[in-house]
Amino acid sequence: MKRSALTVLALTALLAGCGGSDQPTKVWESTTGFQNPESALPDTERGTIYVSNVAGNAGDRDGNGYISKLGLDGKLETEKWVTGLDAPKGLALHGTKLYVADLDKLVEIDVTTGAIVARHEAAGAKILNDVASDSEGRIYTSDWPGNAIWRLSDGTFEKWLESDQLQNPNGLLVESDKLIVAAWGAMEANFSTKTPGHLLAVNLADKAISNLGDGKPVGNLDGIEPFDADSYLVSDWVAGKLLQIKRSGEVKERLSLSQGSADIGFISASRTVIIPMMMDNKVVAYKF
Repeated sequence: MKRSALTVLALTALLAGCGGSDQPTKVWESTTGFQNPESALPDTERGTIYVSNVAGNAGDRDGNGYISKLGLDGKLETEKWVTGLDAPKGLALHGTKLYVADLDKLVEIDVTTGAIVARHEAAGAKILNDVASDSEGRIYTSDWPGNAIWRLSDGTFEKWLESDQLQNPNGLLVESDKLIVAAWGAMEANFSTKTPGHLLAVNLADKAISNLGDGKPVGNLDGIEPFDADSYLVSDWVAGKLLQIKRSGEVKERLSLSQGSADIGFISASRTVIIPMMMDNKVVAYKF
């Protein structure tokens, strides 16, 4: 074999070992059983992906919403695992409890039985959106139009922080002593923004709000997951993009999808991102 051919083979092997192309590769697409899927949460311990289905408009109190279960391979296991919800969106898991943001309630589900064990009322909340848990089991929920963060702690669910500085908070992620917020941007009555949002950090001790990075507008941000030691994966719902945003604020587009790329999940062991496509009624997975 010629030296040039050997060189090409060596480079190919090297690239493969380093992850190959910079572009993530689609590994599966699930198109059955979804109605406006908003959030996808992988539970690797149980080999399951939970998917919330709004099944209507984001603010409708209609009882049509439900949670689906997929296998980690994207195959539908149970179309309507939990029913009787209104417009379920963000999901968070702590122990054997799955927490679901459902308009003005935080719904608590036992994952071993699929039974709803509690509905925590958020009196005055507008549209609860994403959910995140900390290591102590405290649950944080964003009120998207209400510019607020609610917290469930020791059985009490109350408004923890309210501020226009939150810029209509959507995605949430607890990281050490901070709550990272993927902001939609200052919102008009029709959910549009004159100035799109960016990432924020809320200090859990004193609730101080700061920009993560330089504060420049990024997009109408939705889901957020840790990607590596220096960055996050973040979805832009309106633009239909998957972004990689460094803690310094630097933004890189990783995928261009269609409008409605909502609250993502990420399996770090396999470097696989799970993306619910809310407007297309499907869930897709890409591997880095």
